[in-house]
Amino acid sequence: MEVSTELILLIGSFLFFVSMLVGKAGHRFGVPVLLLFLLVGMVFGGDGFGLDFENIQIAQAIGTICLTVILFSGGLDTKFREIKPVIQPGVVLATLGVFITAIITGVFIWWLSDRVYAGLGMGFLTAMLLASTVSSTDSASVFGILRSKGLALKNNLRPLLELESGSNDPMAYMLTVTFISIVNSGNDPNFLMVIVNIVVQLVVGSLLGYFLGKLSVGIINRIRMDNASLYPVLLLITGIFIFSITYYLKGNGYLAVYIAGLVIGNSKFVHKRTSMSFMDGFAWMSQILLFLTLGLLVNPSELIPVLMPGIIIALFMIFVARPITVYLCLIPFRRISFRDKTYISWVGLRGAVPIIFAILPLAADVPGARTVFNVVFVITIVSLLFQGTSLPIVASWLGLAEKPSNYKSLEDFDVEFSEEIKSAMTEICITEETLKHGKNLLEMPLPDNTLAVMVKRGERFFVPTGQTALQDGDRLLVISDDEEALKETYKNIGISEFSYRKND
Repeated sequence: MEVSTELILLIGSFLFFVSMLVGKAGHRFGVPVLLLFLLVGMVFGGDGFGLDFENIQIAQAIGTICLTVILFSGGLDTKFREIKPVIQPGVVLATLGVFITAIITGVFIWWLSDRVYAGLGMGFLTAMLLASTVSSTDSASVFGILRSKGLALKNNLRPLLELESGSNDPMAYMLTVTFISIVNSGNDPNFLMVIVNIVVQLVVGSLLGYFLGKLSVGIINRIRMDNASLYPVLLLITGIFIFSITYYLKGNGYLAVYIAGLVIGNSKFVHKRTSMSFMDGFAWMSQILLFLTLGLLVNPSELIPVLMPGIIIALFMIFVARPITVYLCLIPFRRISFRDKTYISWVGLRGAVPIIFAILPLAADVPGARTVFNVVFVITIVSLLFQGTSLPIVASWLGLAEKPSNYKSLEDFDVEFSEEIKSAMTEICITEETLKHGKNLLEMPLPDNTLAVMVKRGERFFVPTGQTALQDGDRLLVISDDEEALKETYKNIGISEFSYRKND
């Protein structure tokens, strides 16, 4: 049946809308929204409402583009000052950790297939291929769940987890591609060449990511566009270009685009705040599209034969392979406590990336590829459902959860100040309690070096003077260079509702 473009757009927009509604509802109950996006795709797929989607090449292309955007956005949002203390353990987990996880899991899958579930029909190489696809933590899941839940963690755990998940996909990708080549060729692998190839891809990807990121900042700052709205588009195109050119220069594009995001995000460039906001929204759209596509690709009826072995493998990874890997890799880092290591072990989330990598054997027509794909899908669901829903609870049990900040980001005032200005901006909600100290702006006991910039009354904005009479419900934008004095003043005059953004 011929499908028109209009029908594709109609169905696609409807699925996006349903996913966002379901995600909003699921967030209230602590269910990972990414899992819900995946389930929406399954519900509307071939075994559900009948949307048959079997084009592996298109799914692979969508997965590659979406993952590129997600990694680029993750790099843009990560601050160097946060990851600097955890770079060494993060890199070890992202490289050696992935390799150890693949080995331990692969041996277990081979044993399970040989002794318990012979019906899986997996030899050693196929078992190692499956283990390679699930050997990395998923960047989309870690970024999405940690940030959507606003989880505040002690001891730099959050930047460490985000650094690991953002930079460990290249290792898993190269292991997956290597085992696909070995299985299809039927030749004994040349492990020396495999290691050399992995090192070359990591080194080339790292160098190109860094230098192309620096070059991109210079280009963005020197281009003078008549339309400012094109700068966010330029940033997006830059990330995609860096991924693509790195691939053709024999480096790892996923690593390059993440490092480039780090470099660009920690540099000053024109229209930065607008561009970063655009990329954040585009990354979320990519996550929805990615999980919807992967959900449509799977047939739930095909999961039934591999359900039990998939669950067993998932639990083995959660309780055995991941903890062993983390404890071994972090032995040299004595400052990381046992509780920290335990929590890092628990955040071994699997998600979209393993499924994307499991598509590669399907595209390469590897024997048993569909079984590999279905098992990976079960592992992902178990991980998101079991680990993804319990991150705040486990952090609290281990005493690693910090109290969430009382400050929200600015909502009514979308303003941007030069990064040269050391300032704290707050958005105050004026109430009857506040007005007891004086109705005129001049009578408000604000600290020295504090400026009331703008008032929002209803849908109207205006610049106040000292004689401006404030009203209940007004929103007041304030900027100060004395953050602590500002907070203390609010506490003294009974202001409990205010949004906050520090410009440093």
